[in-house]
Amino acid sequence: MPDAFYLPLGEGRYVSTEHTGGPWDPQFQHGGPPSALLVRAMEAESLSWPATVARISIDILGPVPVTELTVRSRVLRPGRSVDLVEAELVAGDRAVVRAQAWRVRAAELDLPRQEGYDDPPVKVPGFPDAETPMPDSWRGGYMRAMEWRFVGGVWARGGPATVWGRMRYPLVPDEEPSGLQRVLTIADSGSGVSSVLPFDSWLFINPELTVHLVAPPAGAWICLDAATRVDETGFGLAASRLFDRDRLVAQGAQSLLVAPR
Repeated sequence: MPDAFYLPLGEGRYVSTEHTGGPWDPQFQHGGPPSALLVRAMEAESLSWPATVARISIDILGPVPVTELTVRSRVLRPGRSVDLVEAELVAGDRAVVRAQAWRVRAAELDLPRQEGYDDPPVKVPGFPDAETPMPDSWRGGYMRAMEWRFVGGVWARGGPATVWGRMRYPLVPDEEPSGLQRVLTIADSGSGVSSVLPFDSWLFINPELTVHLVAPPAGAWICLDAATRVDETGFGLAASRLFDRDRLVAQGAQSLLVAPR
């Protein structure tokens, strides 16, 4: 059993392990691990000033096979206080995922009290004592490469859901995932945990994921508080809030293609 989601080969190349396999088809990856791998590449694009990521957008250009991949990254728009960095995931000769992140200069500010905002503070969901068992019928290595603890909602039952998730393995061997990598690993699961249509008879696939950061995430556990709405014209939106053990850290959104199988 591999001990990571990806095994580095050098020069930006990685072997995808079985832990990346998604629920629709185990030959293709769940959107979480590729998103996190691109975040890792963008984080490696160093700056001359301290920075924090404010927003990440992920565009899924096609199914991501569980195979060897190449990651490329660059600073698209340099700046002295704000910059835009991008990364691309390539399978064979085809780009399968592209990502962009806005980074802003990090500071330590003595802010005045923000009247009328976050009052009362957004409450962090409770943390269950035990793992929530997963139905045997659920496919995909990613689902079992994560530890899940449900606060609200139930596996494979429609409606809003609140669930804590933790990576059982690092993104790459012998490297602690960053808080941002942990957020992106789970953020793409919003539409899945809060699905409103039967999985065996409907498709609800997201071609993109956008995450706005509220605070720098920390710790191994990230909570996903998600709800999905779909429209009869064939699309939908899954919106989520993401927490670490101390506070709200991000808000996510996924546009959905909705169709019968």
